[in-house]
Amino acid sequence: MVLPLGTRIVSQVPIAGVRHAYPEGTLAVIIDAPSDADHAYRVRLTDGYECSLSRSQFVLLRTLQSEGVESGQAALEDHELADAVIYRCLVGSRAYGLETESSDTDTRGVYLPSADSHWSLYGVPEQLENKTTDEVYWEVQKFLILALKANPNILEVLYSPEVLTATELGQELVEMRSSFLSKLVFQTYNGYVMSQFKKLNQRRKRGDEINYKHAMHLIRLLISGVRVLREAAVPVRVADEHRGDLLAIRAGGWSLEDVDRWRLELHAEFEDAYRQTGLPERPDYAAANAFLLRARRSAL
Repeated sequence: MVLPLGTRIVSQVPIAGVRHAYPEGTLAVIIDAPSDADHAYRVRLTDGYECSLSRSQFVLLRTLQSEGVESGQAALEDHELADAVIYRCLVGSRAYGLETESSDTDTRGVYLPSADSHWSLYGVPEQLENKTTDEVYWEVQKFLILALKANPNILEVLYSPEVLTATELGQELVEMRSSFLSKLVFQTYNGYVMSQFKKLNQRRKRGDEINYKHAMHLIRLLISGVRVLREAAVPVRVADEHRGDLLAIRAGGWSLEDVDRWRLELHAEFEDAYRQTGLPERPDYAAANAFLLRARRSAL
């Protein structure tokens, strides 16, 4: 990639000027770029002196500034935070009861960093992810914020029937999970499903291949949303009455038009459940904040 004009760089070689030599590490700015990455850049030093440098002779200033922080953060991720998980469970098809022999084993959870890690210059990542093992762990504050917003994936973590790890603090989080349920479930679930079905129908009109597994999970999400509003709990495992139809959708046994008709029926059920639900308008922010403070104190 050819770097744009105005990019600040730092030389990695000494520069022989007219009046005096400039040491390695001299700051400059790119004033003229080549047509390709194989030729030299024209740069201007802070005193106005201009010279040419090849790409191998300088590094970007922003790279130099951030590499210490990035390496420190990587060290935290590799050596400290993996042991900070307070809650871990299975989600996805194996938790829904919709698995096949080829289904992945998706693990999700929450981690609490030590106070030193959290306060350090490097900070801590909001999410730890291992794509090889299909594992994702959210930092506790990020997890709480997403739960308060009625994020479906996060709520299902709290209600998973397949718990793998739960420290005393993790168990406390599970025991307060109803604090995150509110009428926001209606807007969050409904809005996501509607936007995704719009995309699926656009793909159908273009003649593109339809992802029926995705369509199945959207229907499952609507079914779940209806029950959340009616029962004040998140039903992760799919009821037997729906399992056969959902698996048929995933296998491509339903047309997208038929799936869409079921979706519209479920939207109507969802609206009715919303009108009658006993869930509060908003989740219990105070309870979530109190838990976060207790968690932070325990990390001292």
